[in-house]
Amino acid sequence: MSTSFVLNGKPVTLDADPAMPLLWAVRELAGLHGTKFGCGMAQCGACTVHIDGQPTRSCIMPVAAVAGRQVTTIEGLQSRPARAIQAAWVTHQVPQCGYCQSGQIMSATALLEHNPAPTDADIDAAMNGNICRCATYNRIRAAIHTAAGTLKG
Repeated sequence: MSTSFVLNGKPVTLDADPAMPLLWAVRELAGLHGTKFGCGMAQCGACTVHIDGQPTRSCIMPVAAVAGRQVTTIEGLQSRPARAIQAAWVTHQVPQCGYCQSGQIMSATALLEHNPAPTDADIDAAMNGNICRCATYNRIRAAIHTAAGTLKG
């Protein structure tokens, strides 16, 4: 069975079992490998993508559930907040091992797209469930504040 949706701004139709997790459809059928598999239970955040602008765990989202919707992966981030987050990630040297970073960036970008001046509490709430085994949480928070600051100007 096939599912049609918009992936990173382009219409796609993927021939997949409707129950296949979106993560695997994006990685294996669309060939986009930036979204990572972490836990397979929507607990770690490594698989975060945006569906209609909202951060969503793709490891438990059936591909059939995104029919007709907008899906953005790390490869498709192009907004001003996304560029600010990516630049701040470099400035603050956020990644250590880097495995969780696409999910972290997806969640941080969604936060700034909806709240361009987040408090620490806003950041904690938005990033809750994005696990970093290297514990770079302080650098992540600092990078989000830096990115938010660049959006003011």
